[in-house]
Amino acid sequence: MKSLLENAISGRTVRTSHAHVVDQLGRAIIAGEFSVGETLPGDTELEERFQVSRTVVREAMKTLSAKGLIVSRARVGTRVTERKRWNLLDADILSWHLDQGINEGFLSHLSEVRLAIEPYAAGLAAQNATGSDIENLRMLAEAMGDANHSAETLAVADLKFHLAIAEASHNPFMRSISSLIEAALVGVFKISSPAENPQKIKAGSLSHLDIVEAIANHDASAAEAAMKSVIIEGVNRVLAALQRQI
Repeated sequence: MKSLLENAISGRTVRTSHAHVVDQLGRAIIAGEFSVGETLPGDTELEERFQVSRTVVREAMKTLSAKGLIVSRARVGTRVTERKRWNLLDADILSWHLDQGINEGFLSHLSEVRLAIEPYAAGLAAQNATGSDIENLRMLAEAMGDANHSAETLAVADLKFHLAIAEASHNPFMRSISSLIEAALVGVFKISSPAENPQKIKAGSLSHLDIVEAIANHDASAAEAAMKSVIIEGVNRVLAALQRQI
C-alpha cells in the first residue's frame, strides 16, 4: 500500500473492490455527504452502486466500523457516528481529510499533536541513538540541502528524516505514529514548500542538522528545542501560504 505522501505525489493508487468501496464511502462520510446520525444505504443499494458482491459490501462496513466512522444496529441500520469517535490517527481518515482541502484549524490541530510528540522523540534519540543512527540522521539532514530538490523530493527527504528520528528514539510506539507525521508533511507539500527557494532549502537542512548535533551531543533538551523550532517554522510557513490564498 502506498503511503499518504506517495499518494499525494502520484495522485494514483491501485485498489481492490473492497478498498474502493471503503474509500468512496469513507470520503463521503468525511465530506459530510452522509451526516452524523444518518443511516447509510442498505446492502442491496450499495451492491448496485458499486457493482460488487454482498460479501465485499459487508467487509467494507466492518472496515469503516473499525475506523470508528459507522456503527451497525439490528433493525436500525448502519449509522454515521459522532466525529469524536472517528480514529483520526488512521491513515485513510487522515488522507480523506487532507483530500477535502487543508484549512488552518486542521493543520493547527495536527501541528499541536506533532509538538507534543516529536520533540520528545528527539529527546529520546539524544539518549538512545546509536552511532549508526546518528550517522544516518546526519546523512538525511544533509540530503535535504540539495539545491535541485523539487517540492516532491524535498517532502520525501523531510519525511525520511522525521521517521528516522522516531527510529532513533528506540521507542516502538514512536514509529507507529508515522501516519500522523506523514499527514502533516502531506499538508505542507500541498500548500507550501521551501523548494521554491534554494536559500530556504539550505536553511531547512541546517535546522535539521541542529537536531542531529544535539542528538550526537546527547543533549536531550537541545534536541527537543531544535525539533520544536523546525516544526514551528514549517507551521508558520504553511499558515502564511493559507493566508495568501484567502
